[in-house]
Amino acid sequence: MHAAVGLLRPALGGVRVAGEVAFVAQDKPLYDGFTVADMLAFGRRMNRRWDGEAAAARLAGPGIPLRRKVGRLSGGQRAQVAVTLALAGLPDLVVLDEPLANLDPLARHDVMRSIMAEVAERGLTVLLSSHVVSDLEETCDWLIVLNAGRLQVSGDIEELLDGHLVVTGPDDAPIPGAQVVSASRTGRQVSMLVRGTPPLDPRHQARRPGLEELVMGYLRSPESAALPKLTGVGA
Repeated sequence: MHAAVGLLRPALGGVRVAGEVAFVAQDKPLYDGFTVADMLAFGRRMNRRWDGEAAAARLAGPGIPLRRKVGRLSGGQRAQVAVTLALAGLPDLVVLDEPLANLDPLARHDVMRSIMAEVAERGLTVLLSSHVVSDLEETCDWLIVLNAGRLQVSGDIEELLDGHLVVTGPDDAPIPGAQVVSASRTGRQVSMLVRGTPPLDPRHQARRPGLEELVMGYLRSPESAALPKLTGVGA
């Protein structure tokens, strides 16, 4: 993420981004001594493109006072101000590094709702990192899982979920040829995250996994991977 926004020079390779990029860091760096209005004025002076009316309207929705000092805002309000500043510059790509960290569930929902409204209105692309899987399930199209610095999973979320099963049954009922990502055992029962749709024993029960089950299954098995095949290389 830092390489994509120009804050880090890769030791090897590179990142190329088309268009304008906005970045919101995990600590949401804002000037505590500024009022919210001061932050908007600062953003207007620092950006070539700026939609001040949309920014003011976005902050009016959750009732964030423009005259209040940033240092007196709640965590959710600071997140809303930081995201608003990023979106007001009319970027083509918004990079969000753990924007919902340390927020309560209601604040997380409000911030994500404001981001998704902008996506729907402008067709904006958002690159979002989060350790809270539930924040991703209803908002993201593409999932990337990094495990110990290694790319482990990458793909369309719906295709990934459709391509896996959670299989539960007796521990003595094997699944020949199955790609078992991870397994947990309780007594004589075993629950497995399986890739693909292998033939099952009649004693097995199978269902589509949830996103958190998929992510946790791969994180528990660093040797497993689900990566897309190379289909073409653009010029």
